Amino acid sequence: MTATARRLTLPVEGMTCASCTGRVERVLKAVPGVSGVAVNLATGRATVDLNPDNNPASLAEAVADAGYAIPERTSTFAVEGMTCASCVARVERVLRAVPGVTEASANLATNRVTVRHPEGLVEPAALEAAVADAGYALRPLPAAPLEPTGLPAEAAALRRDLVVAAGLALPVVVLDMGGHLIGAHAMHALVPAGWSAGIQAVLATLVLAGPGRRFFARGVPGLLRGHPDMNALVALGTGAAYGYSLVATLAPGLLPEGTAHVYFEASVLIVALILLGRFLEARAKGRTGAAIARLVGLAPRTARRIRGTAEEEVPVADLRPGDRVRVRPGERLPADGCVVSGTSAVDESMITGEPVPVRKEAGAPVTGGTVNGTGSLEVAIERVGADTVLAQIVRMVEAAQGAKLPIQALVDRVTGWFVPAVMALSGLTFLAWLLLAPGPSLGIALVNAIAVLIIACPCAMGLATPTSIMVGTGRAAERGVLFRNGSALQALEGIRAVGFDKTGTLTEGRPTLADWIPAPGRAAEREAALAHAAALETRSEHPLGRAIVAGAEARGLALPPVEAFEAVPGFGLTGRAGGRAVAVGAARHMARLGIAVAPLAEEAARLAEAGRSPLYVALDGRLAALLTVADPLKPTAAAAVRALQRQGVAVALVTGDDRHTTQGIARDLGIATVLAEVLPADKLAAVREMRAAHGRVAFVGDGINDAPALAEADVGIALGTGTDVAVESADVVLMAGDPAGVVEATRLSRAVMRNIRQNLFWAFAYNAALIPVAAGLLRAFGGPLLSPVLAAGAMALSSVFVVGNALRLRRA
Repeated sequence: MTATARRLTLPVEGMTCASCTGRVERVLKAVPGVSGVAVNLATGRATVDLNPDNNPASLAEAVADAGYAIPERTSTFAVEGMTCASCVARVERVLRAVPGVTEASANLATNRVTVRHPEGLVEPAALEAAVADAGYALRPLPAAPLEPTGLPAEAAALRRDLVVAAGLALPVVVLDMGGHLIGAHAMHALVPAGWSAGIQAVLATLVLAGPGRRFFARGVPGLLRGHPDMNALVALGTGAAYGYSLVATLAPGLLPEGTAHVYFEASVLIVALILLGRFLEARAKGRTGAAIARLVGLAPRTARRIRGTAEEEVPVADLRPGDRVRVRPGERLPADGCVVSGTSAVDESMITGEPVPVRKEAGAPVTGGTVNGTGSLEVAIERVGADTVLAQIVRMVEAAQGAKLPIQALVDRVTGWFVPAVMALSGLTFLAWLLLAPGPSLGIALVNAIAVLIIACPCAMGLATPTSIMVGTGRAAERGVLFRNGSALQALEGIRAVGFDKTGTLTEGRPTLADWIPAPGRAAEREAALAHAAALETRSEHPLGRAIVAGAEARGLALPPVEAFEAVPGFGLTGRAGGRAVAVGAARHMARLGIAVAPLAEEAARLAEAGRSPLYVALDGRLAALLTVADPLKPTAAAAVRALQRQGVAVALVTGDDRHTTQGIARDLGIATVLAEVLPADKLAAVREMRAAHGRVAFVGDGINDAPALAEADVGIALGTGTDVAVESADVVLMAGDPAGVVEATRLSRAVMRNIRQNLFWAFAYNAALIPVAAGLLRAFGGPLLSPVLAAGAMALSSVFVVGNALRLRRA
């Protein structure tokens, strides 16, 4: 390795043999700047020595061209120093310029930035250096400990600075305005005229050098780099007022006659008012994350671990999978696990949003953070720390809150030129008043130029979207609706059609054996047909199969051993049980095997019309029996469908179950569009057909076979009670497994998007209306000029208004 080369260790996906490692080595060695390569098949990693002057992204491109991949990683950091939308744009710009970074997204409301990059190609030190050069500070987040947060340090610092600034500004205001209040002679008797300006200068210097220093420390470097932000505007405005006043106090002869006025009160009040606005904003921003704080606060700090016959109280962080804990009545469960002994009712509303406690007994799963009822439980711990459901929920909510919606693109385009445009307008305002106003005009030109600088508010623009997302997704989480990504929040608002899976989604998913009818002439094999069918179904995870097994066991039937088992997705099962050839499935499965179902077809159709799912059983190649399984509708299913239809959303039932059964259930639900007996791939096609007919589509499901449709839909909605594959394929997760959550999710989406548009309108309309007023437009029509002090108050109010409006979503 050369003295200047840096060593990178990269994971490489897709390598399966020595030939693969040789190919990866060759393509990496061919990359300019690479001086050494070692690829290890066992670890799946490549070690590369790369010249620092070469872009590491070329390594990922070379590996991809060879047919392999370096997995992409997402890193999240805290950013210190961001105060407005211009800061956000600057941080994103410098991070995207770091070699290897594919995307960067900063969030003003959370003061965090998410960076996407190929794993191993970007070092945190390079990101920190880039952000530091831009005038901000990047620091890694802790490894997601579940610890509640108090008042942010930023808010505490702002409160301290605000108190100091207000205390120093009050005498300045009294000295400046006292003559108007108690008369000039009385004021001069208290403070000689020659002393007043000097005292104001000293106090103003203390304000700007103390509490106001933050604006200069952050604004001036950005201004010198050619990337001014809100701090630069405040620094220019207050600095101009202070500097002019200082000249007027110490060397009035340098100014044109009649213009030696002091504006110390404007400089100190601007600092005080903006600090007040930022303090209120920081306090309000803290409340936007209250949902996560409440979730995190649900995790108990200690647990009662059982060791032998004794119990000991230990920190929850010390628990490990396999430990057993005692949970007394009224206590929160310390981690995820399974009940070993005891019976109780557990309040799981923090996970599902459902207020009714759930009965728990031996063998039942329990979730950390939920509240035990009146019984005592002994629980075997299965998941701790970051692996618990509560930790996963927190991560999902944080990911959604840190996301950028497509609507944010407009703000990003505007803020790129906003602050420079305001500075240009301020300069034009100064020149226009200086040249066109009757003399002496220097003072009034300066005041109006300062007002333009101060009243502009990119802060409100930067907060308009993220604060609404934070409050809205947090409120949704409290209601058991988890948005896995922010874009789903916006997409769900425009949904025009919803496709529902049936089993486990609209129905309870706990079907029971309802009918058990032998084929004509095979009554003697009635029990054998059920026993052999149940034997095959023991190998299946399908809910209908479990109902058949439970029905056979409830009747005390012995299940024969199974061999040569085969599951045919979308059709049924085949195999041998007890030495006999057995087939179980829908009519299409029997037709595929060449087995006639006509003797029981009419009976099957009649029962299917009643909402039962028919399954045929064949023994040794001949029809033996008809089994039907009943799966009752969830209590809220019909109301959820009607609510969506009232919103103008088309609803369809898309399922692989029997057509007649599905038609009966659809009739009970009031659903006109039914797609039954569809295979998993057909569900994907059904989503595309619905999109072509209606527009944007959501699909709701809970099973593995729903995963393609969930991924294809504009918004995939999975029930939290479903399979992991379904949840991972979805954009929204309904923790309670209740179809009514679909309605709640759409309502929350519309409320959040409405709130975002209100915030954006205020942020843009505020600037569009008040910047011309600050420039003195009203004076042309006989109106007043806008004082820089009032401009500072209005600017502070705009950000507080935006955050306060977002907080209304907590009542959504």
